[in-house]
Amino acid sequence: MSRSRLGAQAWRLRTAGWVVVLLGVTGALRAAPPPVDPSTLTGKVMCGYQGWFNAEGDGANRGYNHWARGGAKPGPGRATVDLWPDLTEFSPAEKFPTDFVHADGRPAEVFSSYLAPTVRRHFAWMQEYGIDGVFVQRFIGSLRRPASLRHNQAVLEHVREAARDTGRIYALMYDLSGLAPGNAERLIEDWKTLLRETRLTRDPAYLHHHGKPLLALWGCGFNDSDKSRPSLADWRRIVAYLKDEAGLAIMLGVPSFWRTQTRDTITDPTLLALLARADVISPWTPGRYRTPETARRHAYEVWAPDHCWCLERGIDYLPVAYPGFSWHNLKGDALDSIPRQQGRFFWFQVTGAKRIGADMLYVAMFDEVDEGTAIFKCTNAPPAGADVAFLTYEGLPSDHYLRLTGQAGRVIRGELAPADELP
Repeated sequence: MSRSRLGAQAWRLRTAGWVVVLLGVTGALRAAPPPVDPSTLTGKVMCGYQGWFNAEGDGANRGYNHWARGGAKPGPGRATVDLWPDLTEFSPAEKFPTDFVHADGRPAEVFSSYLAPTVRRHFAWMQEYGIDGVFVQRFIGSLRRPASLRHNQAVLEHVREAARDTGRIYALMYDLSGLAPGNAERLIEDWKTLLRETRLTRDPAYLHHHGKPLLALWGCGFNDSDKSRPSLADWRRIVAYLKDEAGLAIMLGVPSFWRTQTRDTITDPTLLALLARADVISPWTPGRYRTPETARRHAYEVWAPDHCWCLERGIDYLPVAYPGFSWHNLKGDALDSIPRQQGRFFWFQVTGAKRIGADMLYVAMFDEVDEGTAIFKCTNAPPAGADVAFLTYEGLPSDHYLRLTGQAGRVIRGELAPADELP
């Protein structure tokens, strides 16, 4: 094919496990990065992957799940997201209509995580920008509903295939929010069934740590009363089975102030003994600070002594960085309640994590437009109209946070100095 016919497109050739990109403008060849090492979490930047979006007509029969209230068609007064995805690169079959319109009169469309090509596209972005992989979410409270379980299983299979195809890695993360006390066996049985039916941990792209498959369990020790959570006895049962009988490495997602048992954390003398059984501890930080300066202070005042506690016990420490926060359409809060400051807020967390000695990082989240924490491609021209309010990426390119997250990996691995200026 001639260069003139290639135009500005990029053509990909798969050979010997590598993807070779032929750039149409210059005719140059560029090799994609080699596959990510799945044997350790050390040196990695992992993103949370919700994968919970649906649209009418996607085959899942869940309506517009996570785009609008009650699964209704998204439109003015019904949206539950604060960022709008950039669908420029999506095929027509991946786009679904809404009742919103853009300022120029174009109809606004959304995607569905139920479609394999869409998940594959997300992983291709990770590969392009050097992002290692994801913790794919599994919400234990929704698995009893057949449609939710079917969707979750489909997205997990899409993630597995996309990770293998792009050389990325993944691990499962159970979110135990909504699991009432006394129901530890529900999670244990779900894991047994999942492992029996999918052989998940034998997947070459599945993340291991310290020689064992890594399983993340999120929600241990929070003191919020607006949702059910397992008791500490339940947590001890779950961790004991998964570590001692199933032979897994366990990551525990905990509150920010778990070590001091203040603010967002329960007060219980047995909590720290339970957390000491973890292989990795990851404190949840979205909403705990609101400016670059307070993020930096949190790193030194909270993360640093946390990290020391973990080091003394041979536990790895996984800080969480997030780019900003907003849930105006979801909760009625102020739009842009924690501003991104063109990436400065996110970057201060990345460099703060490195400066306190962290050698791994969790970015929340890849696709979370509901709470305005997404890092994937979002548009600067969201739907417009009366009583319609969405965030933008402040005029920056839609791939700005993908690029920053890729650069965060270089900082965590020591390839790039942790300077305050954005790379």
